Amino acid sequence: MRVMVIGAGATGARVARQLRSSGHVSTVELHDSDTERVRRVVRSLGSGVVSGAGQVVSDDTEAVVVATPSGTQVAWARRAVQAGVPVVTTSDDLSEVRRLLEVDQEARYHGVPVLVGAGFMPGLTGLLARHAAAEFDEVDEIHVAKVGTGGPACARQHHGALRSSGLDWRDGRWTKRSGGSGRELVWFPDPVAGQDCYRGALPDALLLVPAFPGVSRVTARVAATRRDRLTSPLPMLRRPHPEGNVGAVRVEIRGLVGSERKVSVLGATERPAVAAGAVAAAATVHVLDGQCEPGAYGLAEIERPEVLLGDLRDRGVTPMKFEGLSIFT
Repeated sequence: MRVMVIGAGATGARVARQLRSSGHVSTVELHDSDTERVRRVVRSLGSGVVSGAGQVVSDDTEAVVVATPSGTQVAWARRAVQAGVPVVTTSDDLSEVRRLLEVDQEARYHGVPVLVGAGFMPGLTGLLARHAAAEFDEVDEIHVAKVGTGGPACARQHHGALRSSGLDWRDGRWTKRSGGSGRELVWFPDPVAGQDCYRGALPDALLLVPAFPGVSRVTARVAATRRDRLTSPLPMLRRPHPEGNVGAVRVEIRGLVGSERKVSVLGATERPAVAAGAVAAAATVHVLDGQCEPGAYGLAEIERPEVLLGDLRDRGVTPMKFEGLSIFT
């Protein structure tokens, strides 16, 4: 099988590595506007990874993974859909995720799935939410949070998200929230532990609400320092680190089990680019196995999330579960 990976940054390079070692893919065709970066990644990964050229989805392509910076993924997704090729995207940009979800009818017409936001958050958080929801008879609330960034493009997206309006789902309607507001001390799995988290332009609610009909409240937050919040209206004052340190995600589900209210909390720690690459690669293998229905949707709408979570565990990304009182208000 031949898979095109668009983007050779921190996440894209790891997607290519994971796919090549998965045993499901014979050739990974790597594309990036930076041809020297592609050459470096191809040399480092060795046999089975080749440089791609142009913007044409070849006839023997079985799937396309789009791991480019925010704002550039919709065009590639549409190009693949029109060629009748399944797509896995990694965007965590609110407006871009909304536009990717709008590809739904086109994807259904061509009979291919478009998996939207298959990264750390969104992505892994959607899988954890779907898995945790199996314990409940009724899910009322979902709250997700993240700490950490992947490569430079992810850091820039994080910076921009804090200055832009967030989007919450509350009592059956969308509610805009000021970026950088809603400070909450969120406890992540060790070694990350407690972090102050804030609202921002995060797309998670757009992906979670359709997956949980009847849910009354969905929120998303991201960890930030005081300096992050103060400088968010400005251009980044220093060059982003090539790749962030250990990050984490946390998913809290509230609902009913019988007549009793319950809270379930799941999380995971990993370097964000490593986790995002693993999630995108696992989702791609899921697509190649014919496990995904046509249409555009997030990972929270995939049936049998335990299959993907098991694949991620084998790739070194291990979710954890812990109990505690809710910290979201």
